[in-house]
This record gives sequence, C-alpha cells and structure tokens, in this order.
Amino acid sequence: MEIRIGVVQNSPKFLKAPANIRACFELMDKHEADLWVLPEFFASGYNFKTKKEAAACAEKADGPLSKLLQAYAAQRDCAIVAGFPEKAGAKLYNSALLATPAKTRVYRKTHVFGGEKRFFSPGDTGFWTEKIKGVSVGVMICFDWFFPESARTLALKGAQVIAHPANLVLPWGPEGMKIRSLENRVFTATADRVGSERGLGFIGQSQIVSPNGSLLTRLGHDEVRAAVVSVDAWTARDKKVHPACDLFEDRRPKLYAR
Repeated sequence: MEIRIGVVQNSPKFLKAPANIRACFELMDKHEADLWVLPEFFASGYNFKTKKEAAACAEKADGPLSKLLQAYAAQRDCAIVAGFPEKAGAKLYNSALLATPAKTRVYRKTHVFGGEKRFFSPGDTGFWTEKIKGVSVGVMICFDWFFPESARTLALKGAQVIAHPANLVLPWGPEGMKIRSLENRVFTATADRVGSERGLGFIGQSQIVSPNGSLLTRLGHDEVRAAVVSVDAWTARDKKVHPACDLFEDRRPKLYAR
C-alpha cells in the first residue's frame, strides 16, 4: 500500500505560535501528503527558561491547537503528527498529537532530555500505533531515538512508519535513525527544526528513511522546507534480512532479561 509521507522543517520564532503555525501550513500547502510530521514544539519554540514560561505555552490535548490541526487534516484529507507542550492537570508533558479528520491521540515523550526535566514530566502513555489510510503508524519524540527500545516496541506493535518529531541539538540523531529503520525494518520520518533560540542551535536534517536504512530524502542544516516521499508501506512488513533470518521471529527475549 502506498502512502505519501511528508516532513516539515521550520524555523519557529520563540513564543510566536500563530505565525509559526501559519508558516508550517504554508509549507504544507505546496504538497500533497497522507501523513505529515512536524517538529517537536513546532509552534511554541523550545528553549524555556522557567516552568511558568513553559506552562504559559502549554495546552490541553483537546485545546485550540488540536482543533486547528484536526481542521487542517480534514481539509486536506491527511493525518498530522506534531509536537506541543501539553498541560494535563498540574503536570506538563512534552507531547505529540496525532490529528486525523476523525480523531486525535496524544503520545507523551518517554525519555525526557536535558533541561526539559525541569519542567516536563516523563511520559505515561506508552508507545502505541494507529492506522492511517491502512498503514500502521507509531510515534516517538526526539531523544526517544537514543533508546533502541522505543522504535523496537513500536515495530513489535506493528508500526510500518514511525513519526518522529524532534528538536535535535546533538549531532548523532539523523544517522542513528537510519539504524533504527534498519534494525526494525520500518520507515522513519524525522521532522526537525533549524535556527537557534536563546543560544541553543538546532541541526535540521529532517529526513525519511526506508526499512533498509537508506535515505529517501534529507533536508539541509538550514533549509526551511517541506518534503514528501511516496513509499510502499507493505515493505515494512518484511522482516527478513536473509531467507533463513527473520529479525522478529529470531528474537530470543528470554535471554535478553537482566
């Protein structure tokens, strides 16, 4: 089954959500995609200095941003995965929203990175998948990539595509995601931002990777652009690397226990 996967690489202005959302929609309007992946905190900016500042940007999972993304998804007959600071009771989460014309669902970042720990609680949703036009899609956020269990769990749950909103500041993420695709035989779509914010620089290099680890597209370090790739999602169901070797059937979980 063919699916068109798009990644958006933006350069958000800190705390300028309406302008940042509009800029992303303008990039997306130039293309047709079935699944769009936008960066982590694509609308708010990232480098918060206080919890009060982060809380002022945070929204409930069914808040205005959710409604706006779902309306765009309905207008363009697509799904959108986008990162946002989520407010849930007294807690803040670094979350990603999956918005489709019919529903929304939230993933909360499992592995919180660096200074985020001052403001955001570790995610409690666990990893899940949803069908997008017949294709199983899972979600993880930025630093989750550093933990092989993240992508492996999604793959074991049937994900054919992993949507990966990110604000990458470490240099290894783009190459590391090629390995995550290869070792799980899945497509991965990493959407990163560019530019700098309060002295913190972001590396760009948003990309889409095939199940054999090859790059299907990668944007530059400074490009503000959207890119779309059509893929045959069924290839992510083939876990064989040799006629006699199946990556999942050959697993030996009893020997992996500590």
